[in-house]
Amino acid sequence: MTTFLRTASNLVTFMFVFGGLAATASWAGDQGDHAALLQALPNSKLTLADGLKQSTKGTEVPISAKFELNDNKQLALSVYTAEKGLAVDSEHNVLKELAGSPEKTPWTPETEVFKDLPHVARASQHLTVTAVAKHSLVEIVTRAQKEHPGTVFSVTPGTHGQTAVFAVLVANEGKVSEYMYDAMSGRSVAGKK
Repeated sequence: MTTFLRTASNLVTFMFVFGGLAATASWAGDQGDHAALLQALPNSKLTLADGLKQSTKGTEVPISAKFELNDNKQLALSVYTAEKGLAVDSEHNVLKELAGSPEKTPWTPETEVFKDLPHVARASQHLTVTAVAKHSLVEIVTRAQKEHPGTVFSVTPGTHGQTAVFAVLVANEGKVSEYMYDAMSGRSVAGKK
């Protein structure tokens, strides 16, 4: 466990230095897709918390989640997971995505094990932040849903400045707001954008 924490600490430091700008850029780049996504979102029979709970099986733990439009422009629920849990570093874990339509129950996602560098790198960052956090993604999503009107449709571990955070996107009346929650305390660290 000590080796994992040392590895996690080094990766978090690396993410603070190099990852913050990339994470900010990716959130800003998604704005163009939000209009179509917001129109489709009411068709979901699941909440983001439902998808997170369903993705927790045995040692498998969700490390990020979002509603998105798939390649066919249909509503999809995507949950990244770490198959071997949070105590196993990304090098020795199985990082994957569970994705499928949330418009019918039960949710029957397809599974993709990540092998390409961009997905492995992104999922590794999500795993590291989630592993050092004192609150689960379900707790953060539940807190955000209570604190902000609308529908929570994304939770992404990352960095904001030099702080490990969960970025939460909330849709309300056709608008998207982003809220940051400190990964250690679970408290809001920034106002809405």
